[in-house]
Amino acid sequence: MDILNEGLCSDLISTALSSGGEYADVYFEHKTPLSILMEDQRIEKISTGTECGVGIRVIFGSGTAYAYTNDMDAKSLHECAMTVSRAVKHGKASQIVDLTRLRPAVDFEILQPPDTVPMDRKIALITRANGAVRKTSDEIVQVSVSYMDNVKNILIANSEGNMCEETRVQTLFVINVIARQDSVIQTGYETVGGSLGFELFEGFDVEGFALKAANRAVTMLGVRRVPGGRMPVVISSEAGGTMIHEAIGHGLEADLAQQGLSVYSGKMGQLIASPLITVIDDGTLAGKRGSYRFDDEAAGSQKNVLVKDGVLKQYMYDRLTAMRDGVVSTGNGRRQSYQARPIPRMTNTYLAPGSSLVDDIIRTTPNGLFVKKMGGGQVNTVTGDFVFDVQEGFLIKDGMIDEPVRGATLCGNGPAVLNSIDMIANDLGFAIGTCGKDGQGVPVSDAMPTVRIPDIVVGGEV
Repeated sequence: MDILNEGLCSDLISTALSSGGEYADVYFEHKTPLSILMEDQRIEKISTGTECGVGIRVIFGSGTAYAYTNDMDAKSLHECAMTVSRAVKHGKASQIVDLTRLRPAVDFEILQPPDTVPMDRKIALITRANGAVRKTSDEIVQVSVSYMDNVKNILIANSEGNMCEETRVQTLFVINVIARQDSVIQTGYETVGGSLGFELFEGFDVEGFALKAANRAVTMLGVRRVPGGRMPVVISSEAGGTMIHEAIGHGLEADLAQQGLSVYSGKMGQLIASPLITVIDDGTLAGKRGSYRFDDEAAGSQKNVLVKDGVLKQYMYDRLTAMRDGVVSTGNGRRQSYQARPIPRMTNTYLAPGSSLVDDIIRTTPNGLFVKKMGGGQVNTVTGDFVFDVQEGFLIKDGMIDEPVRGATLCGNGPAVLNSIDMIANDLGFAIGTCGKDGQGVPVSDAMPTVRIPDIVVGGEV
């Protein structure tokens, strides 16, 4: 990253603060994304390229100004810095900043950088997955398989004198299967990925991975709709932590809490969930999709305990929201690219495991619904109300998992559910995704152990 050195970054920061301001930073990004898509048994699209640019920001009072450019000429970069400086009407110009390169507190080893792996090996993965699904059933009408990788080099410098560099590698493999029987259509979806290179696929059973999605879609065609009503629900660790991510995670991002757009606003130190509940956001987990060495403001990633034994301990902060509350950033300042300013975002968010055994949870639940895999959902962060789809569910009868059912939704309220959970298992299962907020998407993972909600509304057939 020789384009930006300490001297130029220092000059750009001083220019950005030439009209005043409390803080400024420079964010450089160079990335080489690759995407391969197979549909209808042929490679439909291969997309690759190089993207490069710089974003410059100044924080003044409670406001922020941001500008970016993909012109790496020094003159253009200084013009970008001058643009944000003009937003500051009053203040004292900053002095030249001496920058110190930071060393990460955590590090992640990439064993097989994806840009060193031949294209034909990546296409072979897709072809094998597609072939395995196509042999499964005549009821499968559509198969979509995607491979994606991205190598992103970033450099960040700020007016606090910090400068850091990082190479972030993401690899992702996704399969989506659609099956149809008369008027009934069902889908099966599987995804695997993380902050890893092509070593993600060492020992990976690509055919088994594909068949898992195919079998789910085909099996759900022939099952009855779930009976609707209030009932106990056991959510498996295989379902991932979608509910935790949505029902409480977003509400603990500091910008929403400060704006009164979170049901958890102003509740620091209060009991907001069952004493069984501990929620953690941890950007330091090796290989997980939401991990990084530094956030997008040069703050080191860290493990943040958000809720401890049901008590709200802290929000997730970027620098702007931390300055507003007079605290230190928690390392959650993230952005989609150099074209966007950083905002508080989750990394790897999970509900900590408990002490119960999975078999005991199911055995002591006479009747209800067992959720093996979650689908999408919607949450109102102001009220905490949510609706989640269930992609794969089974009835619980006499303390045992019974017949599969389809068409289930979970309808409830985040705080109410977190207060009602009465059993948490000692397992933990992660899921991955791309989290959207304010028009920005960032890679995340979430996780949850097997839990029991003793009473919740299940939408279904009545």
